[in-house]
Amino acid sequence: MPPGQPKWRRRSEARPGEIIAAALEVFSEKGFAAARLDDIAARAGVSKGALYLYFETKQDLFRAVVRETIAPSLAAMAGFIGQSPLPFGDLIRLVFARIGEVMTEGRLGAVAKMVIGESRNFPELAKVWHEDVVSLMLGAMSGAVAAAQARGEVRPGDPQLYVFSLAGPLLLGVLWREVFAPVGVKPVNLKALLAQHAEVVLRGMLVEAGEARA
Repeated sequence: MPPGQPKWRRRSEARPGEIIAAALEVFSEKGFAAARLDDIAARAGVSKGALYLYFETKQDLFRAVVRETIAPSLAAMAGFIGQSPLPFGDLIRLVFARIGEVMTEGRLGAVAKMVIGESRNFPELAKVWHEDVVSLMLGAMSGAVAAAQARGEVRPGDPQLYVFSLAGPLLLGVLWREVFAPVGVKPVNLKALLAQHAEVVLRGMLVEAGEARA
């Protein structure tokens, strides 16, 4: 810290990040409806009044959680997908491996389950999730499919529907991990699921060498 700078200044500037990190934990553990701002403030080590200095509502806090802790890594992944020179099959294998790591090691899956379970009562959750997460990855993946089709690597078809086919088992695996595994059901190895699914779905999507010559 520069000489003469008040000690409280760094703490004040750090508070939004600390509150967002605490909110991510509380939302993941309790869900949106059950999460109390008092709990989030206590987890962040601030007063509820201090929390309101940065976030007026719980919806504002959820939006900040998505945009500050989840969207950046996905934006980086989307950027890689859009610029990668890899053949489509290799790209999907690499992206699925990375998604498996993110879903297994972070809280993304817990937040996704919360959005699915509570968006009927809190539609703002679905809106934020679609704008900052779903549309980002759907656009990047659809673009990659369309580019691969233009190169003759992928069979004709609606690129967005292809992405839905790719993403389906991922969603099921996440829900299984977040809903059933906590109550004692045998967990699913999400990384293995995605690796196997990639090979299965690519067999249907990719143009074989003989077809390309024809």
